[in-house]
Order: sequence, then C-alpha cells, then structure tokens
Amino acid sequence: MTDKSRSPQKLILHCRLSPGDVMTMTIAVESLHQTYPGEYLTDVRTPVPDIWQHNPWITPIRDDDPEARSIEMHYPQIHRSNQTLINFASCYTEFLGEQIGRPLYARVNRPSIYLTDEERSWATMIQEHFTHGRKVPYGVLVAGTKCDYTIKQWPVEYYQEVIDRTLGVIQWVQIGEKTHNHHYLERCINLVGQTTHRMLHRLVYHSSIGVGPVTYLLHLCAAFEKPYVYLAGGREPVTFVNYPKQHTLHTMGALPCCQSNGCWRSRVVPLGDGDEKDGSLCENPVIGLKIPTAKCMAMITPDEVVAIVKRTVRT
Repeated sequence: MTDKSRSPQKLILHCRLSPGDVMTMTIAVESLHQTYPGEYLTDVRTPVPDIWQHNPWITPIRDDDPEARSIEMHYPQIHRSNQTLINFASCYTEFLGEQIGRPLYARVNRPSIYLTDEERSWATMIQEHFTHGRKVPYGVLVAGTKCDYTIKQWPVEYYQEVIDRTLGVIQWVQIGEKTHNHHYLERCINLVGQTTHRMLHRLVYHSSIGVGPVTYLLHLCAAFEKPYVYLAGGREPVTFVNYPKQHTLHTMGALPCCQSNGCWRSRVVPLGDGDEKDGSLCENPVIGLKIPTAKCMAMITPDEVVAIVKRTVRT
C-alpha cells in the first residue's frame, strides 16, 4: 500500500541522444505519472528543451537538490529487439521501471508534445510565407540523413518522383537540420534549416502526412496522430518502431542480410571520418544513385509511397 503522507520523490532524467530518442522518453514520463499519480516529481536534462515545453509532468528541479535522484536514461532493450517483440516506444519506460524498482509499463501508444491553444491557433509557416494566408493540405518529408546512420537513406530520386506524381494532391515541405546531408528537392517548399524545434512541432501539427525513415519526424507525426510513411528497409525489426497511424514499408526477408532479423548496420559506404561506424557497413550497397543507398531501401518503390499518399490524404 502506498504511503500517501510521504513527499513525492524527485527524479531528474538525463538523455544526451537525438530528438527522436528524446521523443520516446516522453512516453516513460507520461507512463510514470499515470501509473503512480502524485508519487513523483520529474525534471529532464536533454538536448532539446522544446520537446518538454508546457509538459504538465515536468517540474523544475535544481541539479544540486539533495532530495533529487539523477538517472541517466538508456534503452538496453534494443539489444533483444531481433529476438522479442520489444517496441521502441516502451524501452525507456521499461528501463525507468527497473531504475525505480517498481512495475512500469507504457500507458500510452505515442509520444507527447504539448502545444498551447495559442500555438495551435497561429498561422502555419506555409500560410504565412507561401500561400498568402490560404490553408492548403501539405505533407512533410525528410529526404536526408545524419552522417552516423546513412543506411537510412531512401534514394533522393525516389523522393522527387513521389513529389512529382502527387502534384495537385498535396503540397510537399522538405525539412531537416542544415548540418545534415540533404539534397534539395524540386517543386516543394524548402524549409531545411529554417525551423526551430517549436516551429517544426506546429508545422507537423497542421500537416496531413509525413514521409521518411525512422527519425524525429516519425515520432512527431505519431505524437500528433498524423499518418507517416515509414521507409524502413531491412535495418530494424518491423516490430521495433510501430505507431497506430504509421505505414511501414519494409523489405525484411527479401535479402539474405535481413532474411529473419534487422541488420542494424550504420552506413552504406565508409566516409573516412574516423568514426567507428565505418566498420558497420551495408552488405548490399547500390552505387550510381545521387547518394549510395542500401539495396533494402532502394527496393521500396515510389509506387508504394504514392499509393499510400493518395489514399490517405483528404483534399
């Protein structure tokens, strides 16, 4: 039986990973407070504070608070994702339960981003700068990758074909970090490097669909219950990333390298930058495209993506 007279335990949760990883950590925080209401106060230390803005479960806690416990958040469950039906959405939650020594399971099926009523009412960047105030259906895509995991790249030529074949169906917006590897696409709105995190959140909130690999955008679309065409290839088990409105296009079982398990490789070809990920290379690179691409990704056709867009987007 819980002792209601005790003060809530203070937890400071640390995560130094990318925004997409931090997004799944919001599930752990949400689940903790739903499972043990009033028993914990939580604060976070992550690279993207905007993800936690207006989150009702975040309470400012000083680093030197003697009553606070700091926890470095990890998701070691990933190492059994090829053997069991572990979902990325529950990994941080399971780890946090182990750290506090109490049963803890994911109580929600998607990450959490909290926008205020005022934020939701603001005109989108698309209305403000490109459509003269008119509301038009638009989709958001990320057509590049970071240097660490270039194996997530879908052929740039395929992204362009999807845009060209859905003209008049939806307006496309290309997003991403300016410091990452992006080839700019034609006949779409280029917002690469032009959004803060909070601006990106509002952009996705008002969008109709997203397209790309497993990345920050995927988790944002899940948070706002937007359809997302997940270009998965054969790197990760199909069950590892799975949200309700996600359309997963994978090639698991189509090649020897991903016949029964995700390969979990990092890069398509070596970059020669001294990173150890040059030792984790694709077994079947496709050379001759604008960017070297893993065969498992190149096997996903624009036809598949176009079909999903056309049946999903309501004009």
